[in-house]
Amino acid sequence: MSAKDVSNAEKELTTGQLLFRASKLARRRVQLHLDRLGIHRGQGFILWRLGKQQGLSQGTLADGLNVTPATVSGTLRRMEEAGWVVRRPDLSDRRVSRVYLTDNGQALVEELTNAFRTMEKELLAGFSPEQEKVFREALEKVRTNLCTDHACRTR
Repeated sequence: MSAKDVSNAEKELTTGQLLFRASKLARRRVQLHLDRLGIHRGQGFILWRLGKQQGLSQGTLADGLNVTPATVSGTLRRMEEAGWVVRRPDLSDRRVSRVYLTDNGQALVEELTNAFRTMEKELLAGFSPEQEKVFREALEKVRTNLCTDHACRTR
């Protein structure tokens, strides 16, 4: 298939198909950045969340990832073994475990933040500030349109 044929085929894609393809490419690019840091995708979300707010419960982290608390527990165990986080019992409810970054985890969050900044620059290369604003508003509208009770509990 020639470059011209590919270009014509791309023009025939629906908006949904274009969004899906762009999303898939963005996920791959994010994973490349995470791989360089030795982080799996779920771990990246946990590190990012804890960088914003320390002491979240395992349940809160599980809700944010749309996975079971048992899945988060295994991920946190591996992150503890790597020296990135520690779990401590909640002072008022011993059944609840709170998660905190270690110094190594905090340093990794800083590297992760830099990777996300790089990703954002790659994603928006060639956009004017006004185009960035319109694009972000459009994505928020798409998210709102697609967000149903069962599709996005916490997002």
